[in-house]
Amino acid sequence: MKKIVLMLLILIAGSVNAQVYNPVKWTTSVVKISESEYELIAKAAIEKGWHLYSQSVPEDGPLPTKFSFDGKGEYLKKGNTKEEEGHVVNDPIYGMKIKYFENKTIFKQRIKIKDKAPKQINANVEFMACDDTKCLPPKQVELLFKMK
Repeated sequence: MKKIVLMLLILIAGSVNAQVYNPVKWTTSVVKISESEYELIAKAAIEKGWHLYSQSVPEDGPLPTKFSFDGKGEYLKKGNTKEEEGHVVNDPIYGMKIKYFENKTIFKQRIKIKDKAPKQINANVEFMACDDTKCLPPKQVELLFKMK
């Protein structure tokens, strides 16, 4: 009986101490540019003390932020996903100059609809968040862009 109680206490203590970090929250919106062109906007809200890396980072650096769009042939991407200016700093974890974003940032992707606009566009963003002492494992989040 003592062993069972001890095991339960260890399990409870372990679950209480385990912290799940989720320092980046994503929201989406869509802006109609013309009858056939739209801009898909992904906003990242980043908790204080954390940062999100750019889509372009040096080799042997952290995982860059990557967007993938599931078009199903309904639209064409116009160019690459654009990002804001961000900060270029000498990253203490990787020991190299890297561009990253703090607090918030916006990514934009232009698309051209082939026939009729779909009700929504699905995409994924893969990213890695770090603070000054550690990086979290890469995370993938599904993004839904609701067309108006």
